[in-house]
Amino acid sequence: MKYPVGIQSFDRIRTDNFCYVDKTALIYQLVTTGNIYFLSRPRRFGKSLLVSTLKNYFLGKKELFQGLAIEQLETEWAQYPVFHIDFNGNNFTGPGTLERKLEGYISEWEKLYGKSPIWTNIGDRFAYVLQQAHKQCGRRCVVLIDEYDKPILDVLDTSIRTNIEGQEWLLEDWNREVLKGFYSVFKAADENLQFVFLTGVTKFSQVSVFSGFNQPMDISMDRRYEALCGITQEELEHYFAEPIALMAQRFRQTEEEMKETLRRQYDGYHFSENLTDIYNPFSLLNAFSQEAIRDYWFQSGTPSYLIRLLNHTNENLDELTGKYYDPQDFVDYKANVEKPLPMIYQSGYLTIKDYDWSIGTFLLDFPNNEVKKGFVSLVASDYLSPKQEFGGWVRNLVVALRKGEPETLRKLFTSFLADIPYTMRRKENERERERYFHYTFYLIFRLISVYTVYTEKQQNEGRVDCIVETPDYVYIFEFKLDGTADEALQQIEEKGYARPYVGDSRKLYQIGVGFSSQTGTVEDWKMK
Repeated sequence: MKYPVGIQSFDRIRTDNFCYVDKTALIYQLVTTGNIYFLSRPRRFGKSLLVSTLKNYFLGKKELFQGLAIEQLETEWAQYPVFHIDFNGNNFTGPGTLERKLEGYISEWEKLYGKSPIWTNIGDRFAYVLQQAHKQCGRRCVVLIDEYDKPILDVLDTSIRTNIEGQEWLLEDWNREVLKGFYSVFKAADENLQFVFLTGVTKFSQVSVFSGFNQPMDISMDRRYEALCGITQEELEHYFAEPIALMAQRFRQTEEEMKETLRRQYDGYHFSENLTDIYNPFSLLNAFSQEAIRDYWFQSGTPSYLIRLLNHTNENLDELTGKYYDPQDFVDYKANVEKPLPMIYQSGYLTIKDYDWSIGTFLLDFPNNEVKKGFVSLVASDYLSPKQEFGGWVRNLVVALRKGEPETLRKLFTSFLADIPYTMRRKENERERERYFHYTFYLIFRLISVYTVYTEKQQNEGRVDCIVETPDYVYIFEFKLDGTADEALQQIEEKGYARPYVGDSRKLYQIGVGFSSQTGTVEDWKMK
């Protein structure tokens, strides 16, 4: 089987016999029930392939769709003038990059359909091209825009400036104005448009680039189209039974165990209250191609704009995850650096995990192990700035937990925490010191994605700071800021934190830790 890793061209996938998960029944439903759409999905989630598929459909390339569901649905296969704008592959942090990109597209289209004798700005020139294409081809136009928001995301909260006719602008504001002028053409050109489809990460409603534009139908959380990008469980088992069997052999697992491994690592995305499980296609195809379980999606790009946003907010990651939210709190993107939640959700680092039908709220948390480990590691490196290499330390911690070596755990924690610069842990008041202390241990334990980890777990008589369950051991941790290990162990005993594990065959460690706000590391450690 040939896997289209990194290939976003529908015609190449079909002509070169790469594996293609058939989404064409949904595409036919999309193009026959509406005409202006917006779809938000995380990066590398198949948006570009979807746009390419739409492009080939509207170009009437029937031969590419042989054997697919749409072959039985479409009868006309008409050819439309298609205008495809792709903002992928460009870095828009340089002043003038966006204008040059748009100028390149418009100039090429003007060669095909003619240039306006009077209009000079980019939006009016595009409107003229659409009008002429409609007139010359006898059919209305199709406009497909991939990653419409990348020119804004690249410069979001960067303070990069540009000079426009003697006036200084933030590049973020200027790019927004350029796009606003360009996209405003869609309202004036309405009679010349058959179909418009925009993809991106951020939702359009609050980005202020669509003023005067007939608002697209946002299908980002539409249950009818939740599987338009990505791979469902049913599709996984239908299209990839062979590679699953091969990987199961290699990993010495049953096929069911292999499916569970893939599910924990790459599944877990939900895009509506239906909670249909969607796998990350980029990671899944890489795993099958390389026959290895790795963090492919996260390693393919660093969400630097999210770190910039998190540095502005007063909320820590532990205060954002594992909570129920009203849709307006995370669905609508508001360009406000003090509220990073919508960006974190729409970028794919959090997803819907549950829906409360009675009050209409959604539980948000990490979709899977790959995202949790990668994003928490990035946040932890930025927040703590340890001197030692983070990944290696986590691997050593995992090995010590697996082998049941609490003394090694003590050494690892002590050395790592001592490596955090004083400037990172310096806090002005007791509340902030307490918050830093809890957040530090939250980040550390959320990184241990290979085992079952509970932080701040609610039990009958209180909250346990942390429980780690491995196949052979259970660790109950209680931490005391400027307290003693004896006090921590006493709390474990008095609150009965170990009671749920009385009949458990695994070896149980109860570990009390005293943490000093002055030295920033472990001062006292006792194990029972």
